[in-house]
Parts: sequence; C-alpha cells; structure tokens
Amino acid sequence: MDATTTTGGQPESKGRVESFAYDNKIVKLFAIATMVWGIVGFLVGLIVAIKLRWPDFLGDMSFLSYGRLRPLHTNAVIFAFAGNAIFVGVYYSLQRLCKARMFSDLLSKVHFWGWQTIIVSAALTLPLGITTSKEYAELEWPIDIAIALVWVVFGWNMMGTIVKRREKHMYVAIWFYIATFLTVALLHIVNSLALPVTFLKSYSMYAGVQDALVQWWYGHNAVAFFLTTPFLGMMYYFVPKAADRPVFSYRLSIVHFWALVFLYIWAGPHHLLYTALPDWAQSLGAVFSLMLIAPSWGGMVNGLLTLRGAWDRVRTDPVLKFMVVGITAYGMSTFEGPMMSLKNVNAITHYTDYIIGHVHLGALAWNGGISFAVLYYIFPRMWQTKLHSVKQANAHFWLMTLGIVFYAVPLYWGGITQSLMWKAVNADGTLTYPNFLETVTQILPMYVLRVIGGSLYIVGACVGVWNLYKTAKGGSFMANENVQAVVRVDEPEHSGHWHRLLEGKPVRFAVLTFIAVAIGGAVEFVPTFLVQSNVPTIASVKPYTPLELEGRDIYVREGCYTCHSQMIRPFRSETERYGQYSLAGEFVYDHPFQWGSKRTGPDLHRVGGKYPDAWHFNHMREPRSTSPGSIMPGYTWMYENDLDISHTEGKIITMKKLGVPYPDGYESQATADLQAQAAKIADNLRSSGFKDVDQKKEIVALIAYLQRLGTDVKKNASPVAEN
Repeated sequence: MDATTTTGGQPESKGRVESFAYDNKIVKLFAIATMVWGIVGFLVGLIVAIKLRWPDFLGDMSFLSYGRLRPLHTNAVIFAFAGNAIFVGVYYSLQRLCKARMFSDLLSKVHFWGWQTIIVSAALTLPLGITTSKEYAELEWPIDIAIALVWVVFGWNMMGTIVKRREKHMYVAIWFYIATFLTVALLHIVNSLALPVTFLKSYSMYAGVQDALVQWWYGHNAVAFFLTTPFLGMMYYFVPKAADRPVFSYRLSIVHFWALVFLYIWAGPHHLLYTALPDWAQSLGAVFSLMLIAPSWGGMVNGLLTLRGAWDRVRTDPVLKFMVVGITAYGMSTFEGPMMSLKNVNAITHYTDYIIGHVHLGALAWNGGISFAVLYYIFPRMWQTKLHSVKQANAHFWLMTLGIVFYAVPLYWGGITQSLMWKAVNADGTLTYPNFLETVTQILPMYVLRVIGGSLYIVGACVGVWNLYKTAKGGSFMANENVQAVVRVDEPEHSGHWHRLLEGKPVRFAVLTFIAVAIGGAVEFVPTFLVQSNVPTIASVKPYTPLELEGRDIYVREGCYTCHSQMIRPFRSETERYGQYSLAGEFVYDHPFQWGSKRTGPDLHRVGGKYPDAWHFNHMREPRSTSPGSIMPGYTWMYENDLDISHTEGKIITMKKLGVPYPDGYESQATADLQAQAAKIADNLRSSGFKDVDQKKEIVALIAYLQRLGTDVKKNASPVAEN
C-alpha cells in the first residue's frame, strides 16, 4: 500500500504502509521505577533536612549520618528519580516520533535492569562511606564503569531506533535526546578518571585546581545535559501532544538547540568564582553563563507559547498544569544561574543556602513537574482508561507547588542573611559576628520551614503515585501498541528547510553536536592542564604524611565536604575570619580536591593549629561541648573503629603514580611513620586529660589531617610565594 501525507505543511514522499507495535512494557517498567525511587529519594531528602535542624534525629549510627545521607539523596533524586523519568519520556516518545519500535527489546531490558542495579549499588555504598566525594559523581570506579556500559547500551538502542526510523523528519525532541546521550557520556568518562587503590577505593587522576575545573565542568553540565536537555526534549514532545497544538516556532527550536549545546559546556567555572582557579577561566565561565539566558529563555518561550489558544484547558488539565509550572521554573532557574555567575552577585550567594534553594527550585519544579506531567499523560493511554481522579491530581499539583514555595523561599531568605552576617563589619573594621555559629543559629527557623515544604512535596507525590496506581488498576495495560505507519522515502537533500539536511542524517547530526559540545571543554582544559604557570607550585607545600592521608580519606568518607569548604576567598571578611586566602599551589597534592560548595559550618582551610588536639577530640564526639548550639552531629564511631592501615602502602604507591613526590621506596616505611605520628597525637591527648586514648582509632588520623590543613603556607604569606 502506498500513501502520501504531510508534516508541518511540507509534502512528504510516497511510501508503503507497515504494521508494527510500540513497546509499552519498557515504558511501564521505567515508570514504576520512577515512582518508587522518587518517593525513596524524597524521603531521604526529608531525613537530611530534619537532621540539618535536629542533628540527633535517628541517633548516631554512621550509615545514617548527614554527611553520608546527603550524597545518597542527591544521587537518588538525580539518577534514580529524574533518570528513570528521562527514560520513561525517551522510550515513550522516541518510538512515536520515529514511528518505529525500539531497536532491540533485549537492549531495553539490559538498560532497565542495569540502571536499577546501579541505583541499588549506590544505595548500598554511599551510606557505608564508599565515595569519591566528587559532587553528583560520588560513586566509586567499578560502579562508574557500570554506568558507562549501561549508558552505551541506552545510546546504542536509541541511535539504532533513530537510524531505522520510518519518519524521515527528525523531530526537535530527538535532537535533545542525542545531545543528552553524547554529552553525558563525555562528561562521565572524563570526570570519573581515577586510579584504583582497592576494589572500592580510588584517587582522582586530577588534583587541586585541575580537579576542581573538571569536577564543575561535569557538575554544571550534569545539570545541563542530564537534568535539562532530556527534559527539554520531553517538553517539545509532550506539551504539543497534551495541548493539541504545534510547537510555537520551529526556527526558534533550531536556535534554542544549537545555542544551548554550544554555550552550556563553557559555564562550569562560574561555580568557582573567587577561588584559586585562574581568573581567565573564571571570567570565561561567567561570560558564557550570561549568554545562556538567551537560548534558555528561548526554550521557555517556545514551550509556553505552544499553549497559545489552550490556556482554558490549563485550568482543568492536570498534565498542562504540571507542564506550565515546570517550564516556568525552568525559566526562573535559568535566569538565576546566569545572575549568580556575576561576581558581585556570586560574592553574596555562593556557599550559602541560597544555592540550595536555587537547585531545588529546578529539581522539584522543573524536573519534578515535567516528570509527573509525563506520567499523568501516559498512564491513561497505556492502560486504555481515564485518569482515576482529576481532583487528586489537582491536590498533588497544589501540594507540590506550595511545598516548593515553603522550601525555596526560606532558603533564599536564609542564604542572603547568612552572607550578610558573614560580611558584616564594625566601624573599626572588626567582624560583627566573629563566631560563625551565630550565622547558623540565626537561620534555624528557615530550616524548619524547609522541612515543612519538603513534607508537603512528599505528601503530594504520594497522592500522585496513588492516583496513578488506581488509574492502572482500573484499566487494561497495552504491552504492545499496534500501529501502522508510512515508510518514508528519502527526500532530496535540497528540499525543505536547510536544517532538514541535518535532520535527515542522524549520524552527521550527532557528530556536529559532539563537536559543538567539545569545543568549550577543550578551550578551558588545554591551558589549565598544559600551561604550567596556570597551576603554580609553592616550595613549602609537601605531600600528606601517611597518617594525614588516612585522616583525609576518613574526612572524605564522612562527607565533611558537604558542610565545610576548604577555600578562603580574597574578601576581607574571610581573611579576617579565617586567615590568608587560599592559593592554587596549596592543592597540588589533593586527589580529589575538597573545596566544597556549601558552608553549613566554617571554612576549614586554615584550621590547622587553630585549636589544640584536645579541642578536636571533644568536638568530633560531642560538638555542643565545644560549640553550644551547634547543629553538627557527633561522630562517635571514630572513637570505636580501629584505623584500617592494610592499604596504606598501596595508597602511597598510587599517589606516587599520580605524581605526588614521595621518596623512592617510601611505601615500605609509610606504616611505621604513620604509627609514630599517631603515637605523638595520642600522647598529646593523654597529657590533656584523656587517659584512655588509643592511637589506633580513626579519630587520631582525622585530627592529624585537620591539624595539617593550611599550615604549609604561613599566615599572611604573600601570593608571590608561588612559583
């Protein structure tokens, strides 16, 4: 049978009609996983929020400590909830856009079960303190390899489907899916390069400034190409479908896509303003961040104006309500981001709770809104029924929206309050609030409101999951959706819009997309890695001793970087509070870097020698004994656990391979040096009145590390000491 149809006003070539079936079963599996992991991730986030206000909540078990649960929460929400939601949207929409079943049912299943296995492995390892400490990339090297392999399976299945498509025109959503696959693979592989010490322990291939640049090139663009581009692809498919309207502007879609994928990758350094990163890289990140407003808002406008003529339906259709809030939040977040890349704004917001409010506005409203909109759209169609309850969907919508308001607004308010208190000085130039703890206790009511907002959001999500469950229960699932489609004959390359030349050639399109993405990273990385003067060294900076290295690994294990930074910025308020601002050369042996991104507690880069060993010994066990009113949890297990030194020699060998200048053969002496230094610290503690101190305990190693921080550079040393 031959047929001729039209798409977007363009006449299509004749072709034969074929019968086939869409695979809804794989969509169902990812949809169930989205809902299950969503509730789990939200609940862990609520526990983290409660512990931030009441640190003794759930006791002092190591695997339930704030520092270990926080990365579990971020990974669960990003990769388990949002990740599965992405695959729901891709597997549902791609088949219909290509008019083809997925390339391989087997690859679909391998992808699903592989991804769930990775999530479970994260849920097991992170609470055990098995982490790299690199934000949004905390999983250790065997899991990183599994992620890369499963991601390749996903891309293979996706690209195979696109290549064998029956519809020649490659729709806008597919462009964003291709960019997602290629860029996430690049980001993950480059950022995860590490040298293993054991099966579940490794050190980053990069150190200090270079590690920070690579990490936030990854961290910023994980948000860009995992939490933005696939959701934009879903927006471009599901908004027109739900509104029964064509996309507002095809030409705007082209500009939106190419400008976004080219500009986004440059913006990572704006997370490192006023740090030891070279100024040229900071400025480059800031400039490209500002330029991102144009394509980002172009996408928002394209999404919202697609609803022209359908606004009456927005009041009654839950799918469109969630879409509108999600797209609006995308616009708000992509305005905030560039604004916070301005140095004068960044000086106020960075390291504060303002950043947490900003991130959660995007995650809860943009990613959450689009995800639930997609679920509400596909469930009635795949189960061949009506939505169980529109009232429940509306209740979910309002609980979600109010939850976001109660969550984000207090953190914005609290973040600005924090920053102004940090910077406040008296007429004589002294700090108005020299005690950092005053800036913490001042905003505790905001943390309570955050808990209330998170609770509302979770209740709404539970209502939504129940509604979807009842919808499925009341219908009949269509595992294989039988359809017919015309097999398109290739158009001549000169026909139609010039961009159709690319849309008809998916491999060519993918290659050009990869080039557009890779340019920014290459420009930023090459000078930083190859020009030695960009990462100067300081003669007085020496490698960590074996005991300090073990203590640093404990610091990493406990997630101390989630509350403490190690980066003193060149502000008078910070040098007055902490000491000499941080220099690039101080971090050359830090694998990975520990600059942090949030200050719930004070910066620690100059904490070495500031307090006696006895103070740290008390503080780590019962923080309120030294800092009344502190919301830091105690780490009692460090006083019970013996320090594992079975891999100390291997750690020294690995560090030497990474370029750390330990003497030849030092690994054979490392354990003896470790024990000697531990004995000195233990003797010092005993002389301070702690008679039962055991030098073999983990707390001794952590004290050694903390007492080392910042001591390689003398107080008020001139930056010209770098060479």
